[in-house]
Amino acid sequence: MDTLENVATFLFVVKSGSFSAAARGLNTVPSVVSKRIGQLEHRLKTKLFVRTTRQLSLTEAGERFYPRLLAAHAEMQEAFEDLAASQSRLEERLRIKCPTTLTVQHFGTILTGFQVTHPGVRLDLVLMDRSVNPVEEGFDIAIGALPSSYANVVDVPLCPMRRVTVASPGYLAKAGYPEHPRDLLEHSCLTFMATGTHWAFESDAGVIDIDVRSSIGVNDSQVLINAVEQDLGVAIVAQHIARASIESGTLVTILEDYPPPNMWVKALVPKTRSNNPAVLAAIKWLKDACQPLPPWDR
Repeated sequence: MDTLENVATFLFVVKSGSFSAAARGLNTVPSVVSKRIGQLEHRLKTKLFVRTTRQLSLTEAGERFYPRLLAAHAEMQEAFEDLAASQSRLEERLRIKCPTTLTVQHFGTILTGFQVTHPGVRLDLVLMDRSVNPVEEGFDIAIGALPSSYANVVDVPLCPMRRVTVASPGYLAKAGYPEHPRDLLEHSCLTFMATGTHWAFESDAGVIDIDVRSSIGVNDSQVLINAVEQDLGVAIVAQHIARASIESGTLVTILEDYPPPNMWVKALVPKTRSNNPAVLAAIKWLKDACQPLPPWDR
């Protein structure tokens, strides 16, 4: 499990006051929150919470850890702001990898707004939906939601992205409603090529992993949704991208008791570029646009 997600969950639990409240805020189940906290405690080799049936409180170690983490976050934010403000006019060329559908719907407008504010910065926006190592492929920033870990690269979290499992009413009428993730083994599944045929679902009993049979694989989210609307099968998609289809009734959500894990939209930055003023300014711009709520949830 991503340490970043575990730390974010810890902060959310402290803020929310309980595992169940944190689970609701993170669109997951309490057992997943408990598992993430357990993984963090295992890594730190200490307990962070005192848990009773009536209340949740921080241990002495948790009391020390929480303010230091907040202070570190505030210091990082201040560093971004100070370095960006020190450049009255940025002169730079930034090559940025962007996910296709997210950029068409949201990040395109966000990044062009950045260029208007900093006219001395030239942006080369390259749209693609696969995971990219910015060091090897020559990007200053690579935006994406796919799990990745590269040497000499700084991961900057931007916002969580909730996913849902969907199908069309027509497909469900002929194939039936799956009641458990393992029922999908008997269904036609449509997959996003970058994430593949290995699907995971969260439950009170833990994560359920299955390998589905893919009848169609695509590398564009909107094409995937269009295929689902044509009664071709079941897919896991970003909730905000499918929202209009769900609201219109052309798609319905299924397996709601078994949500797919959230993905994190991140900006990957080569360490050699992580202190560049234009890169810092662009990262701050992206974070301001994505927090406290993602742009698609506003």
